[in-house]
Formats: sequence, structure tokens, C-alpha cells
Amino acid sequence: MRTLLALRSDGRQVVAIAGNHDNQHLLDALYRPVLGELGLHLLGTPKRPDAGGTLTLRSRRGETVNVAALPFLSRRYAVRAAEVLLHEAAEHTLDYSRRVAEMIQLLTTPFSGDAVNIVMAHVTLLGGRRGGGERDVQTTFDYELPASLFPATAHYAALGHLHRQQEIDGRCPIFYSGSPLAIDFGEEANEPVALVVTAEPGIRAEVRPVRIAGGRVLRTVRGTLDEVVTKGEQAGEAYLRVVLCEPARAGLGDLVRDKLPNALEVQLDEAYRPQAGSRGGDRRSRAGRSPLKLFGDYLAEQNIDDPRLSAMFTELLDEITGSAGEAAAPDGDAATVPAAVPAAPAGEAAAVPPAGEAAAVPPAGEAAAVPAAPDREAAAVPAAPAGEA
Repeated sequence: MRTLLALRSDGRQVVAIAGNHDNQHLLDALYRPVLGELGLHLLGTPKRPDAGGTLTLRSRRGETVNVAALPFLSRRYAVRAAEVLLHEAAEHTLDYSRRVAEMIQLLTTPFSGDAVNIVMAHVTLLGGRRGGGERDVQTTFDYELPASLFPATAHYAALGHLHRQQEIDGRCPIFYSGSPLAIDFGEEANEPVALVVTAEPGIRAEVRPVRIAGGRVLRTVRGTLDEVVTKGEQAGEAYLRVVLCEPARAGLGDLVRDKLPNALEVQLDEAYRPQAGSRGGDRRSRAGRSPLKLFGDYLAEQNIDDPRLSAMFTELLDEITGSAGEAAAPDGDAATVPAAVPAAPAGEAAAVPPAGEAAAVPPAGEAAAVPAAPDREAAAVPAAPAGEA
């Protein structure tokens, strides 16, 4: 908003249209009347030429400038917009491309040879390259339009929607200025620019890019913890996406953020990410493996190498079972849980896992070791079916 007002303060004519990220009806209902009083021209939704869709303005040097403005048009709203602009019942089967072409033709009808004629539109053109932060659902093939819909009578077509600065071949100069700021890390390689266009009646427009130096850049750093910290410190004020190339361990993300406060994303490299467990016949049975063995195998499957987790699990298991964490049990053999478990004194609570932690429960269909009868032997009883207590 400050930028628009600053442009207007020097006597420039300022025209802005809504994109697919904007609340178009809010812009029309609230901001358009207010900004109009300040001399700024804002369109939230498509309008007929005589209702603000085509503007005839005067430049600071006195030239006449015609601006045909078409805000973003969703497929759902295209039928209603065609009825408003074209004053005819639009068929729902009429394709999106044809509707937009008819609107552009209507909006550019007032173009004349003694004026500078400009088209503004928030659209996706065939052959345009994505910048990385666009919404896929609104840049798909169904939304792509041919560059031929812009007439040769236009000196310049100023486009939004694709976030990468680029020129599109057509009957007139057609440019996307691109996003002035990177929207996400998919756009970190884009160089933001503003386009300065020089146009006169009867002369083809000239376009000059000017680099935008403001704003903080986005950077991706990759490597081990020590490597990403070094790279991140060298990145200055850039916002960071950190990709760690080492096994996961508890608190790894916190370590990164402590060292690199500018880190917005912390993730593991694909080679170190947990792999989805197989549900096929090659998956090992849990039968015959102790809880410690099962937990150790789980950590290995998830590429997690953190001895502290094993120690914490052993301590938790020891607290729950009252045993030594099955440490003395042979590998592959289930440890016997002692039958004699002291009862809690009257008025005291029995030991239970802390809130937020889960007790180890055998899988459905496998045997659970529980305290046996007073003969101090352990009895194996079937576990409750899944979903039952």
C-alpha cells in the first residue's frame, strides 16, 4: 500500500488488479472506493469497459493512455463474468479460453492509434514457465491461454500469475514481471525485478528490467549439522531451508534452530528419512522378539541412531515391568515378568507411565506376559483384540 501511495504522490496514474491470492470481492467492496478517492484505480473483479474495465487516463506528459484491465478469473466465476461483461447468457459448456478471449476483445475495443494502449491481466499463458510458488490448481492446462488473445493494437501486455519474470512471444510485447518477493523456497533462484516500460503512440514499447534489492532472500543449505551451521552463518540475513544429511536423532531440529535462528524449515535428506514399513510377506514377525529388540529394530528401520532413545526406552520399560529392562533376556527370547509385584499401599497410586507417554503393549494376536497366580509363575494370556481394552 505504501508503494502504491508513493507512486501516486508524484502524479503518476496507478492501476492495480486482483490476483488469485486476493479476496477479490473485498477489494471491490472496501478498498476500491477508498483508494479511488486517493486517485488509485483498483479492480477486484472483471468489469465492463464503461464500468471501469477499460480506463482512459492522462500521463504526466499529457499522452492518452488506454488500460484494459482483467483481474484473475476462476473457471467457476467465468460463466457469471461472461454474462456481466458480454450481456448474454453464457453456456457452461463454453470453454474457459474462449470466454477470456471474448472479454479481452471487448475490453480492448476502445483502443486507438493516437494513444498508448495497455492490457493488464492475471492469467496463465501457454509456454509460460512457473516460478515455483504458484497454486497448481490455478495454473493447470485448463487455465492456460494462447498469447494470440492479446491484439496487435496493444503497445504492451502486463501480466501477473506466473512468479518468474519472462517474456512471451505474441503480436505485442507480453511480459510477466514476476513476484517482487520469493513466495517459497521453490522461488529462491528467481531474481525479482520491476519492469520499466517506455511507450509512445505508434511506437513499439521498450522494456527494461530493474533489479529489486529489498527484501530478504531465501537459501537452501545441505549437509551434516556442522556443515549446515557453517553455510548458514555465511548466508547472512537470508531465510534458510536446512536439509540434513545424517541420521535423525532427538532434538536435532532444535540444535539447528539454536545455531541458525533464520531457519524456517529443517528436514532430513531423502536418504535419511524414515521409510514406510512394508506390509507384505517380507516383513519380519514380531513373535519371539523382546520389547527391547523390537524397539531397536524399529529405530534401525527408521534410520534413527540415537543411544539416548534406547536408554530412555529401557528405563521406561524397567519402570513399567519392575524388571531390568529385559537386559538379561537372550536375544529373541521373551523375558519373564515376575509374578510377585508389590501392591501399592493403601491411599497411594500404583506406578503408571507419565502423562503423554505410552506403555508398551503387545500387538493384537500375540501373547502378553502378565503376573501369574500366587505360585509365582508367569502365565501367557492372549492380548485383547485391537480396539478393545
